[in-house]
Amino acid sequence: MQLSVLDQTPIRKGSNATESLQESIELVKFTESLGYTRYWLSEHHNTLSLAGAAPEILIARLAAETKTIRIGSGGIMLPNHSALKVAENFRLLEALYPNRIDLGIGRAPGGDRLTSRLLNPSNDFDPKTYIQQIDDLQCFLTDTACEGNANGKIRAIPRINTIPAMWMLTSSGESAYLAAHSGLALGYAQFINPIGGAEAIAVYRRRFKPSLQLQTPVANVGVFIFCSENEETVARTRAVMDYRFLGFEKGRIDDMPDYETASAYNYSPAEWQRVLYNRQRTIMGTPDFVKEKITALAKELDVTEVMASTFAESREDRFRSYELLANMFSIKSMEKINNDKTFVAQSQL
Repeated sequence: MQLSVLDQTPIRKGSNATESLQESIELVKFTESLGYTRYWLSEHHNTLSLAGAAPEILIARLAAETKTIRIGSGGIMLPNHSALKVAENFRLLEALYPNRIDLGIGRAPGGDRLTSRLLNPSNDFDPKTYIQQIDDLQCFLTDTACEGNANGKIRAIPRINTIPAMWMLTSSGESAYLAAHSGLALGYAQFINPIGGAEAIAVYRRRFKPSLQLQTPVANVGVFIFCSENEETVARTRAVMDYRFLGFEKGRIDDMPDYETASAYNYSPAEWQRVLYNRQRTIMGTPDFVKEKITALAKELDVTEVMASTFAESREDRFRSYELLANMFSIKSMEKINNDKTFVAQSQL
């Protein structure tokens, strides 16, 4: 089992973005020392509860603070950007940190449609445009002439001998077909949609077409995970996450709830049904329970890599959770991963 980190740069009540980002710097170094495979950063906009509006900037800082762990985006919301700009951002990162950069892309706005339109005024929210962006991005990163780069006249710089490993993120399963068609690795977002992951990955594996970047299908799953030896700590964290999920669904995107707020809330019967549904997006408990659930999820989805996104009341609880996960699966040093030749990105083109 390989374990990785999905960092959404959460901001706790009473804290701020500066403290959240500093915690990310400390967390990437800590999880690297534990043997985690990769560390991804998400893209979100127009919310005060998350700090990560520009993953490509934070990737540069975190990669500079580490030596072996892969650093990447989970993901860049491609319709918010031009394919050329994304290609140049990640080529520059790959030039600085060869064979360590992952480019995960997604279709969601990372916020609301108005914000997405302001980020990229040419965004027409048409799935066909997204597919064209994917093709253009691959052409830019592999120096392949195509219509999107005016048959090779427009080049993404700097020109380098390696490319970042490309991943496509999906929560609905639709992008599994695109990942298979484009020959990209696939990340299934169980933390967004707990239904359909096994089917999406199975379809992806069946339909996969080799590409310049990837010769065989590769998939992982991301899920909210919290682990503690203390059952009371688990219960408190679950209560906060229950409230946080419901708040997001009701449009309270700036909420930074604590346990006191969450525990005082009286759920209606309909709201409690949403709570029970949303708990399927999480794995929370003591070590034996968490290990059993992670193992079962990996088996169900037929993956050997699980990405943990962890929210906790304190820095100490968050770091301890990642430490417990590493201990329960005895994950090994990153040298094996860095020598892995699955991606052509790890060899010269």
